[in-house]
Amino acid sequence: MEFRRLGRTDLQVSLICLGTMTWGEQNTEADAHAQLDYALERGITFIDTAEMYPVPPKAETASRTETYIGTWLKARKNRDKVVLATKVAGRGYASRGSFAWLRNNEVEATDLSRKQIFQAVDASLKRLQTDYIDLYQTHWPDRPTNNFGSAEYKFTDEVSIPLEETLDAMAELVKAGKIRHYGVSNESAWGVMTQLHLAGTRPVPRIASIQNPYNLLNRWYEASLAEIAQREQVGLLAYSPLAMGVLAGKYLGGARPAGARLTLFTRFTRYSNPQVERATQRYVALAQQHGLDPAQMALAFINSRPFVTANIIGATTLAQLKADIGSIDVKLTQEVLDGIEAIHRDQPNPSA
Repeated sequence: MEFRRLGRTDLQVSLICLGTMTWGEQNTEADAHAQLDYALERGITFIDTAEMYPVPPKAETASRTETYIGTWLKARKNRDKVVLATKVAGRGYASRGSFAWLRNNEVEATDLSRKQIFQAVDASLKRLQTDYIDLYQTHWPDRPTNNFGSAEYKFTDEVSIPLEETLDAMAELVKAGKIRHYGVSNESAWGVMTQLHLAGTRPVPRIASIQNPYNLLNRWYEASLAEIAQREQVGLLAYSPLAMGVLAGKYLGGARPAGARLTLFTRFTRYSNPQVERATQRYVALAQQHGLDPAQMALAFINSRPFVTANIIGATTLAQLKADIGSIDVKLTQEVLDGIEAIHRDQPNPSA
């Protein structure tokens, strides 16, 4: 396993990070424990979760994922062997739902206020059965912005929780020893740079990482955030590296395998348009031309990017997990990389 430094912290994290968002929906507690055991055996020390998981989010399953990780940590007594990351839900909007059930319906909607952050972190610590979280991330900004498949930005002056309040709360949590480091997710270049500026002007934690989508079908991250990642040492934790399994080629030709995510859940339309189909056909053909597994080629591309700190893989079966972790041993030739760039220039970002 390869390890990379988390931002400017003293933490080294495994390049392959174990994603967990299907646990509690598509995976049982026993499945989750088996995946964790195998990942640790293969050298993965970085685990990412969220208070909202599993996905799709709903009150009936909310926070099961953290609970499953907590029972594993208690049973294995190996908290010191892993770097644990989780997330607090941001502002709930009508288009996404208010997520009030994450706060026992005591609020109208989730937000990144000091009060809710403190409620959320204490609940996560209890479920995870640990005294501290290594990386605590805002799941998405408190303000409306373009994320979750929306590439277009529409300005609004809607009032949101000030970034200063969120960062001050994170500073209190670091001082209390409940979290070690702070990161963001689904954030914009403006959001990252503004928070870096605030960290330089007040006693608040500096962003250690940014967790955004990044895959062969969506490389928008490179447009502005990749430079920030390298110049400011705020590395990318790349999520959805296989575009929810699309880049494995299993949905080509309209196929919908039983039990697969896009078969079960039709809400992820950004991965189902004709442009995605055409680009995926070409990436799969390129992999096959060079004797590569299409999924491993897609993951190996992420692994090779210098602005990436960790590649967050997720699997519903151990067979998928083994193949995904195996991508760490795949090194792409220049010919393959050139082929990827040719496809990207011709069919850029079809799922953004």
